[in-house]
Amino acid sequence: MHECRRPPLDSAPRAALSKRSAPDSLASLAAVTTLTTLTTLAALVVLPNQEARACTSIIVGKRASADGSTMVTYAADSHELYGALHSSSGATFEPGSMRPVYDWDSGAFIGSIPEARQTYSVTGNMNEHQLVIAESTFGGRPSLVDPEGGLDYGSLIYVTLERAKTAQEAIDTIARLVSEHGYRSSGESFSIADPHETWILEIIGKGPGRRGAVWVAQRVPENAIAAHANQARIRTFPLKDPKNARYAPDVIAFAREMGWYRGADKDFSFADTYAPLEWEALRFCEARVWRVFDRVAPSKKLSTDYVLGKPGARPLPLWVIPDRKVSVRDMQALMRDHFEGTPFDLSEGVGAGPFRLPYRYRPLTWKVDGVEYLNERAIATQQTGFSFISQSRSSLPDAIGGLLWFGVDDAASSVYVPVYADLREVPRSFAEGTASLRRFSWDSAFWVFNWVANQAYGRYEDMIKDITRIQQTLEGGFFARQPEVEAAALKLHAQAPELARDYLARYSAEQLDHTVTRWRKLGEDLLVKYVDGNVKGPLGEVMHPPYPDAWYRRMIAERGDFLRVKRLPNEAEKPDAQGRVTISAPNQLGPLAEIVPKDFPWKQEKLVLVPGTAQCGQPPVCCVFAHENPKTHALEFVEPPRPTKGTDSASTPVSASSFCGHPATLVRIEQKEHRLPEPARSIR
Repeated sequence: MHECRRPPLDSAPRAALSKRSAPDSLASLAAVTTLTTLTTLAALVVLPNQEARACTSIIVGKRASADGSTMVTYAADSHELYGALHSSSGATFEPGSMRPVYDWDSGAFIGSIPEARQTYSVTGNMNEHQLVIAESTFGGRPSLVDPEGGLDYGSLIYVTLERAKTAQEAIDTIARLVSEHGYRSSGESFSIADPHETWILEIIGKGPGRRGAVWVAQRVPENAIAAHANQARIRTFPLKDPKNARYAPDVIAFAREMGWYRGADKDFSFADTYAPLEWEALRFCEARVWRVFDRVAPSKKLSTDYVLGKPGARPLPLWVIPDRKVSVRDMQALMRDHFEGTPFDLSEGVGAGPFRLPYRYRPLTWKVDGVEYLNERAIATQQTGFSFISQSRSSLPDAIGGLLWFGVDDAASSVYVPVYADLREVPRSFAEGTASLRRFSWDSAFWVFNWVANQAYGRYEDMIKDITRIQQTLEGGFFARQPEVEAAALKLHAQAPELARDYLARYSAEQLDHTVTRWRKLGEDLLVKYVDGNVKGPLGEVMHPPYPDAWYRRMIAERGDFLRVKRLPNEAEKPDAQGRVTISAPNQLGPLAEIVPKDFPWKQEKLVLVPGTAQCGQPPVCCVFAHENPKTHALEFVEPPRPTKGTDSASTPVSASSFCGHPATLVRIEQKEHRLPEPARSIR
C-alpha cells in the first residue's frame, strides 16, 4: 500500500504498447502471447515485494505559475524501477483493431481492448496536445482490488494519453475505460493537466467480481498549488458543481452498500471512507505534502501536528495559494528537497553519517528491543527511477508549448533536460531497452546518473557541491537558450507546424545526449578527485581532510578512552597537519622547559606549540591563553606582538608592516580539550 509501482524490469512488454493487433493477425497475437509468458515467468522468479510509500506529485494552476503555464511534477520512486523515457507515435487504425494491455509493474499481458480510431503521440507522461497525467498510489482498502480487471493504473494513464486532448476528456476517458473493462490496481491519485486546467482525480476499484471503479475528481483553482504523495487527499467535495467537481454516480451509494458510510451525502469524505488513515500515511506521505505547502506558502505557518499524528490536529488542505508565483526552477528545488531546516531534516543526526547524507536505506521502519522506530521519507529519494516537471502553455502552439523537464535517478543529483512533447525518437541513452535494472550499460543515462550519485553518497556534503555546480551549469544553459529556441520554433511553425516539431525534436535529443556525455565526464572527475577517501586540491595536490568535528565528538562519546592516543613515557606528541604539537606533561617539553613556569598546572592544562614563521631569531613565547569563540566553538588565542629586529621588548609598539614574522607560541588549553587552537583566528 502507499506505493508507486514500477514499469517492467525490461522493456519488451512496454515496447509492445505501441503495437496494435487486428483480430485476424494470429501470428502477431501468438508472438505477444509467447513474449508475455516468458516475461511473466521471469517476474515470478525475480520480483521481490515492493517498497511502499513512494512517488510524489505537485500540481500548479496557471495563475500560480510565473509564466502562466500549468505544471505537474512527478517522481516515479521504486527500488525496482529502471528509469527511461517512454515514447509512442499516434496513428490511425482500422475498425476492429485491438490494443494489447500490459501490467505496468510486472509487464504481464493482461488482455486486449478495442483500439481507438485515432491515437495521439505520447512522450513520457505528456501527449502532443500538452495533456499530462502523473500518479501516486494510495492503496486504500485491500478488499477493493479486482485482480481480473482489464486495466491497471499504468495502462490507464497511457491509454488515456493516447485518446484524450484535454483534462476533462481525460476524466471522461478514465471513467469510460474502467466502466467498460474494469480496474485491477489499488487506489490511485492522478494529477491531470492541460494548458488551461489542472485536476486531481482519485480512484479505487470495487473488489473481485465487480467491474468498474468509484472515483472523484476536483479541479485545482488556477491560483493554487496542490500535491499528493501516496495518501488519498480528497475529502468532502461539491455535489452540484460539475465545473469544479466530478465523481462516479455511485461513489457514495457504494460506500453505503458496503456499510462504510451512513451520514449525509454532503458530509461524505472519499479519502476517509476508501483510504482510512494510518499513522505511517501521515508521517511518510502527508509529511511530503506539508513540505510542499510549507515551502510555497510559508506565511500560512502550517503546523506539523497533523503529520505527527497528534490527536485533534487539523488535516492539511487539498491545495494552498502560494505566497508568490512559482517557476520551473522552484519546482526543481521542491523535487530535490530533503526537509532541510525542518524537524524532519534528513541531513541531521547520526543516521546522516559524518558527511550529512540526506538519505536512509530501507526499511523505513525498524525495531530495536521491541520498540519500533522510523526513518523519514522526503520528496527526493535515492530510489527514483525518473522524474519530471511538465509545462503546458496556452500561449504557444501545442508543438512548442508542451514541455517536459525530464531526469533519471535521484532528483537531487540529476539534471532536468528540456524535452518537447513530440520527441519522435528517444536517444539511445534514455530509451527503453538500452539497459535494465539488472543489466548495466555505459550507454544508459539511468546507470550513468546512478554511478555519479552512488559515488556521492559516501562523502555527500563535499561531493554534492561538485555535482550541483555542473547540474546548475547545464540547467542554467537550458533556461538561457529557451527563449531563442522557442522563438526559432515559432518562426518555423508559421511556415509549417511539422518544421517546428522536427526542430524541437532534434534540439531535445541533442540536449539529452549532451547531458549524459557531460555527466559521464563528471563521474570520471569525481572518482579522480575523491579516490580512496582523499581529496585532490585545485593543483592536483593530495589532501586528507578530517571528519567533521561533530563526528569526532560522537566517536569520542562512544569509544573515546579506547581510541585516545596514549604516548609512551618521555614520548613527544606528533605534529598535526599544521605542524602544531600538543604537550601534555613536563617530560615532553625538552628545550622548551626553560620558558615554561615551574608551577604550570599540568593536571588541569596542557600546551600546544604553534610553530613560528619568524626569521628574527626570537625565542618561543609562553604561555598564551586560548579561548572558545562563542559562535564557531573553535579555540582561538591572542597572538603576542611581533617585535622588529633589534627591539628589546615584545611590548614595544611597532607597525604591522615592520613585523618580521611570527614567533613560535605555546598556547594553554584544558587537558580534556581535544581540539587545537586556530592560529588563523589570532588577534594582535
